[in-house]
Amino acid sequence: MLRCGEEVVSEESEEESNGVNLMEFSDEILLHILSYVPCTDLVLNVRRTCRKLATLCLDKSLTHTVLLQKDYKVNKDKVKQLMRDIGKEIYQLNMAGCYWLPSSTIDHVTRCKNLVKLNLSGCHVTSLRLSKMLSTLQHLRSLAIDVNPGFDASQLSSECKATLSRVSELKQTLYTPSYGVVPCCTSLEKLLLYFEILDRSREGFMLSGQLMVGESNVPHYQNLRIFYARLAPGYVNQEVVRLYLAVLSDRTPENLHAFLISAPGSFAETGATKNLLDSMARNVRLDALQLPKAWINGSGLLQHLKFNNPFYFSFSRCTLSGGHLIQRVINGGKDLKSLTSLNLSGCVHCLAPESLFRKAEDDIDSGILESLVVSCCNLRHLNLSAAHHHSSESIGNHLCQLLSRLKHLLSLALPVCSITDVAAGVEKPPTTPNVVPQTFGRKVRIGIQTYPRNLGDQANQKIESSVFWALMGSLRFLETLEIIGSSFSSAMPRNEPAIRNSLPPCVRAQSVGDSEVAAISQLTYLQSLTLAQLPNILTGSGLINIGLQCQHLRTLSLANLGMMGKVVYMPALTDMLKHCKCLRDLRLEQPYFCAGAQFFQALSHCSSLQRLCIVSRSGTLQSDAVMSFMANCLEVIMCHMFMGESLTVCKNLQQSIVRRYRLLSPGSSSAQQRLV
Repeated sequence: MLRCGEEVVSEESEEESNGVNLMEFSDEILLHILSYVPCTDLVLNVRRTCRKLATLCLDKSLTHTVLLQKDYKVNKDKVKQLMRDIGKEIYQLNMAGCYWLPSSTIDHVTRCKNLVKLNLSGCHVTSLRLSKMLSTLQHLRSLAIDVNPGFDASQLSSECKATLSRVSELKQTLYTPSYGVVPCCTSLEKLLLYFEILDRSREGFMLSGQLMVGESNVPHYQNLRIFYARLAPGYVNQEVVRLYLAVLSDRTPENLHAFLISAPGSFAETGATKNLLDSMARNVRLDALQLPKAWINGSGLLQHLKFNNPFYFSFSRCTLSGGHLIQRVINGGKDLKSLTSLNLSGCVHCLAPESLFRKAEDDIDSGILESLVVSCCNLRHLNLSAAHHHSSESIGNHLCQLLSRLKHLLSLALPVCSITDVAAGVEKPPTTPNVVPQTFGRKVRIGIQTYPRNLGDQANQKIESSVFWALMGSLRFLETLEIIGSSFSSAMPRNEPAIRNSLPPCVRAQSVGDSEVAAISQLTYLQSLTLAQLPNILTGSGLINIGLQCQHLRTLSLANLGMMGKVVYMPALTDMLKHCKCLRDLRLEQPYFCAGAQFFQALSHCSSLQRLCIVSRSGTLQSDAVMSFMANCLEVIMCHMFMGESLTVCKNLQQSIVRRYRLLSPGSSSAQQRLV
């Protein structure tokens, strides 16, 4: 007996000796492993385990850049301790979106004396606190801040202005009419502006776009290379951005090579903006361009602008015809291998020679698309959504067949009607009223077609020879895919009614369903998927294939799939979610959606889920199922549900979530509201 015990002990010790000890790895391998651990855990926890890890966790490769914008569980005490321990070692600090941290915690940034890049977007910082903070950051070259009501540039100290004078990159989000710190940044090379000013105050008073007294300092743009402005809907935002552009029209920077303005809805051209564009046409050569549609429509601007090695073009919702696209942008088929991103969303005539007598649903000119594909062979991002792009019956000229030549594509957005085979799109349904499909004992409603259960398998066999199946097979490295109905309009869009889709429903889109969705499962490296307004979804069987094959999927958005009166794909969705281990963001928009125990039980398998949003008119939810899901998925930091439940149910559920999980995750956000 004793000898047997000795043998067992010796065998166990031998296994332990043959096992791999993590500390025996090289420092390079350990540093690579530690790079995936949040910096707060490295400094406050991991480095206290042993001497070797204590040294490695303070390596410059790990402390040089500190990212807190995705660490929703970090609290004020952890941030303060982090700044005390490694403040002097931090050169880049990103605290974007840390809205839950108090201003007194933000003040500890002053310990980071060697900061070169600082991002405080989403953090509430007054002008006085900003002045005190920047006065100590003499090495700062990149800054991102918010300008809130009450901001006063006259409160900035001379030391703060000296720091700002050396800043070359500035990202500024405006919530009030102001120049912010732009006039102090005399060395600007890159300026990113986000206009989020409301037309009315909280009290209901109309706001004006005129700047406050003391805000008349002129920005310095002489060294500017990149100008980007994104506007939220509203007249005030347009007024304020014109004040920024007025300086550019007087003195256009010679080194300007990227000029981008994103404005939803109509943004009328004025005399000052026209002078600016004329000056740009004379004095600069651009590499990136995006303008409001009113500035391009009906003008010969594109013919006069000069481009160097363009890498980004956006003509969203412009009345740009295919003829103008080829002649003025591509210069009659000029080699544009440098172009990597092209946005033609909402350009309903961009693939037709002329737009004067053409209807939106007419066939595209495959020759124009072929010229585009040949000239811009290195495209990585292409957006053709919000339009009818119908291919003709010519063999080899289908849109999907031509796009399959773009082997470098990483993101693609297409309208639903563009992916259907021509034969399937023009195929008419059977007109014999007496033929009723056989079902398994179900009652058949007159006038509504029913389908056998093995229809999904039949469709999958048929789709393997389709043009869309071939397209998905050729784009093996695609990471982002959007298939959206040309007439789709969300129930809760951010820019509504600034952008309203007025296109009619498409007949060809009626044939796109489960088999086309199954073709997407060929995209092994797919990370983001959006499917909206696919009326022919019958069972959702294609979703299961995606869940099984696309193991890198992180973002999923589904809207208005199948018949609007019933969520026919719920069983398939629950099966799909059980396999989505990497899913982080889920958005569902579907009328009559039932968020019950079965759905949330399947969703609990998504262990990496962080954000959940459900928008459903007349939809229902089970509060107990929601609370059980939140208890199982501790990574969730946003739970927004806009359903058809009563105000009392929504309010009670929101209070329960906030009380229970706010301490565990200070950055969590919960919203449950009735959608009418």
